[in-house]
Amino acid sequence: MQTVQHSAQTLKTALISKNSVLVSQYEKSDVGEQRLLNEAFQPANGLFGPITLHSQSDWITSHPEASQDFEQFFSDPDRRTPSPDKRSIYLQSIGSLGKTRIISEEYIKWLKGYCEAFFYGLTVKLLEPVPVSATRCSFRVNDNTQNLQIHAGHILKFLKKKKPDDAFCVVGITMIDLYPRDSWNFVFGQASLTDGVGIFSFARYGSDFYSLHYEGRVKTLQKTSLRDYSIFDDYYIPEITSVLLLRSCKTLAHEIGHIFGLRHCQWLACLMQGSNHLEEADRRPLNLCPICLRKLQCAVGFSIAERYKALLSWIDGESTDAPAVAPKRSHEESVNIPKPVEAFKDWRGWIFKCLAVLQE
Repeated sequence: MQTVQHSAQTLKTALISKNSVLVSQYEKSDVGEQRLLNEAFQPANGLFGPITLHSQSDWITSHPEASQDFEQFFSDPDRRTPSPDKRSIYLQSIGSLGKTRIISEEYIKWLKGYCEAFFYGLTVKLLEPVPVSATRCSFRVNDNTQNLQIHAGHILKFLKKKKPDDAFCVVGITMIDLYPRDSWNFVFGQASLTDGVGIFSFARYGSDFYSLHYEGRVKTLQKTSLRDYSIFDDYYIPEITSVLLLRSCKTLAHEIGHIFGLRHCQWLACLMQGSNHLEEADRRPLNLCPICLRKLQCAVGFSIAERYKALLSWIDGESTDAPAVAPKRSHEESVNIPKPVEAFKDWRGWIFKCLAVLQE
């Protein structure tokens, strides 16, 4: 294992900049926020560690790319920023997300609540769920894994057409595997930063996807019409576990971060690190490093302490989405489904440590 080490001065410059305007802006910010962000180059509490490399297949090794410090982010002319009339993130579910309708509804509400806390200060709204057939996308059966896949680029075009007027971005979520072009095996997600749309699949986040007993393989591999969407009737959906929810939240926040203009992080262990495979994605923390946190705060305009408190409330609290009039439900739908947050417990403790630094 190797670590990516930067000098304290390099990290300080990446966070604060040498630009006198940006330095002045930083020095005028909340003292507690400065104390936390300074942990990037003055680590006193062990909150932000270095990036670790475990193999040649890890992202930084196999995908060399330029780093992005705060000044580069701030000065990027192509960076998209929410405006007063475009401050909503929309989530669009494509196909069923759970084995029953109520599980699908609860899962998308959990993701909505997480986005509201992570991008604190923005509104997150749900679009009506749509079946795969509504997107008119191409699809195939993967030659290697023999599971169904839908074309990510075609989904992006569909989302662009559906984008509401007040949307900062529209994000599609599906439990069906994705591919970006015929020559590629798969992709976890794809986004258009210019159009403010993205599509992300959580199909490979189930515990059994890479097992020999994976139930999502298409058992009959006959040639299917490219317009016969009945093949998606009763497609396999993994169980919504705590680990799957954690992986989903990571991917969703990471990819929406890209839409805000945050590039892959190469400074410290951070949610915005790139990942080439599931093992590397699992090593990636839920939190943003101080440099990426300052970028997001610049784009959205939140109190760091209030944002952390909102994330704690999401972990600890119940869903806030309740209809004004309780609808009649079947016995299956009346069962309360607790949010599976066991995998978030270590991060919960980490947030408390950050709040302690902020509130010293």
